[in-house]
This record gives sequence, C-alpha cells and structure tokens, in this order.
Amino acid sequence: MISILRKLLPERHPVRVTWSKAKALLAAIKYGFPARKLVVIAITGTDGKTTTVGMTAHILQKSGIKVGAASTAFFQINKEKKTNETHLTSMNPFALHKFLREISQNGCTHAIVEMSSHGLVQGRSDYTWPEAAGITNTSPEHLDYHGSMKQYRKDKGIMFKMLKGKGTKVLNGSDDSLAMYNDIPSSHTTVYHSKEGDLHVSDISATQNGSKSTLHSQAGTSQLELNIPGTYNLENAQCAIGLALSVGVSIDNAVNALKTFEPMPGRMELIDEGQDFKVFVDFTMTANGYQKSLEALRDIVGENKKVLVLGSCCGNRMKEKRSEVGRVCSEFADIVAISEDETYGEDPHKVQEEVWAGVDQSETDAHKIFDRREAITFLFKKAGPGDAVILCGMGPFGYMTKLEGTVEWDEREVAREILRSL
Repeated sequence: MISILRKLLPERHPVRVTWSKAKALLAAIKYGFPARKLVVIAITGTDGKTTTVGMTAHILQKSGIKVGAASTAFFQINKEKKTNETHLTSMNPFALHKFLREISQNGCTHAIVEMSSHGLVQGRSDYTWPEAAGITNTSPEHLDYHGSMKQYRKDKGIMFKMLKGKGTKVLNGSDDSLAMYNDIPSSHTTVYHSKEGDLHVSDISATQNGSKSTLHSQAGTSQLELNIPGTYNLENAQCAIGLALSVGVSIDNAVNALKTFEPMPGRMELIDEGQDFKVFVDFTMTANGYQKSLEALRDIVGENKKVLVLGSCCGNRMKEKRSEVGRVCSEFADIVAISEDETYGEDPHKVQEEVWAGVDQSETDAHKIFDRREAITFLFKKAGPGDAVILCGMGPFGYMTKLEGTVEWDEREVAREILRSL
C-alpha cells in the first residue's frame, strides 16, 4: 500500500510529508529523545556541508569537547570515524536518533548534524532541537523537487526555524540567502565572509596544499591557515569557526585547530602514486562546486599548465544542472572528459548526452568517453608534468549504482591502480 501511494502522490504531497514527520516522532520516542542530552549543531548548504561538519567537529575535539557528527560522507563518535555507506545527507529518522543515542552513550556532549533541503521538508531531522545552525551557501540544486531557488532557500530556512527564536544563526554574508535567513528570529546571528560581517578574511593566498589568510573578528586579527586545497575552503572555515564560537570555543583555539585539519575523504583528496602531475578525487556535484574546484586547481598549477577534468552527473537527480556542469567544465578546464555516473534507474547514456550538450567544444579539448575507467585512463595519459587532473562526482564511496545493479567502485583506489599501471 505504501509503495503504491508513493507512486501516486507527488513527493511534496501533504500526506507523504505528514507520514515522514510522523516517522520522525516515532523514532525520537523509540530512542528516548536523545537530542535532549546533547548540544546539537546543524549545518546545511549547497556545497561544502560535509567539509564544514568535519571542520566544526575537529575544532570542538581539539578544544576538549567530546563530539559526534553525522554527514553525507562519514559518521563520527569522538575520534572514531566510519564511512556513511548510504550516501544520504539526511538519513532515515530512526537511524539518526539511534545514532544520536549512541553518541550520548559514548560520553559525547555535542553533536553536529548535516541537514539536506529534502530532509528538512520531510522532517527527517525533527526533534533534534539545534542550539546553533550554520549555512555554507546556496546555488541551484534539486530544483526538480523544490521548484524554484526561492522555495529551495525557504526550505533550507526550516533549519533556522528549528532554533525556535533562540540559539545562534551563522550566515554567509556574501550569499543571496542572507536577507531571508536574517529575518528568521534567533538570540544571536553571526555573519561571515563579508567585510561588514563578524568574521571575514583578507590577504588571501593559495599554496600548493592549502591557503593562508588574515581572519578578522571582534577579537582582532588572526592568521587562518588551511592545509587543504582551494581558497573556497576559507568560507567553510569561517562558518565552522562561527559555529564553534557559538558553543564557547575561543577564536584562538578555533584557528589553531584548523591548522591540523586534514582533507575530508573524497573532497579534493590528493592521490599520489609518484606521478609527475597532481590527481584529485572530489565529490563535486553542482555547477558552482565544479567551478570552485577547477578554479582552485588553476591557482595550484598556474596559467602555463593544464587542468583536466572528468565530469559527470548522476541519474534521477537535478536534471536542470547537467548542461551547466558541462558548460563549467569547458569554461574552466583545458581538457574535459564527460563520462558515466551513478544511474539511480535512469539511462546513463542519456544523462551523459545532457551533460555533453552543455560543453562548448570550441573552448576546450572535449571528449565523450562513457566508461569511467577508460575516461580516467585517458586523462592520466593526457596529463603532463605539473598539470592537475580532477575526478569529479563519485568522491569517497565504495560502490556505484548501475542499471544492472551495484558494483564495487572506490574512485580513489581505481585512480591509484591506473596510475601504478601507467
């Protein structure tokens, strides 16, 4: 009966949403409302959510706070981490509340929960009662579900309403969502990434393995250094610092902690098998994310070396973004290979064609190579000394869904295997 209703009723139909919210209540009851025993920090955004979760957890841990975290890529309890095999940002509410209880039972006082727009609409994160909530950014994503950017931002704003007029909002001062979220009541609001905000950076410089900047806060100036590629990660760092400050961490502790923060698995993760060019695996999905990652590689290699990208989009997700991903790849990379991705039931050749349709072949050296292993091998053979190759889409996960079923696929290990064979 439930499967029939799912087919008949649109995803946002009140009946489906009510049923989803009821499950969240049942889950919270079953596990004894575990969030009541925790200081919950919520994080959402289009890009950078998982990295910001990792940064926030790292800051708290280095500050002596026992913390757990749930994100798209990993689950963490104190110092122990394991991969999120579901690939879901907002997990089933029964799994979430069970995990929150486990965090509490292991002595954690704080929990960091990554929240998706879908999950917020469906109430999957209900009864977590966050005391602080931060957003990384908003750009076009899941518009097939939300309908418009205005509704997408409104749906993400549900997270800030969960503060119930209390707690702290941490907002991106350079994002178009600022005014909307600033109007949602809270006890405190921290604005970052804006010269008029509470936190902002200047004197930004990119290094081979990270970035440096001067962080400005109400406490004065500090040197903010990251050992992960991409100056865009300075935005994620500011969001994480704002959230850490909201639960009592000092600015000095936050900045010092981030000096030892390591890249998240599959997020601009460097693959080194002794080759004379750089290889990164990046769980990049949106056009905005592709642009930031490709610009970061350009900063690393300079104008005289090549940037090569493997681009793709998964099936039955965000159809509106596909041609944009192709366009961004052709605009910001010297050599482009458009390939397959996870299907989720949709014809992967059709998806590839839709990404390919956005590629401007007059702007770049573009290639359509369906088999993903073949595409990776092709790019590695094309790369010269000092160039950089980025493999986008799959990230750190251990399998890929195809029409014929699930197959083992760890892009990082596949890349290492191909590099060794070459």
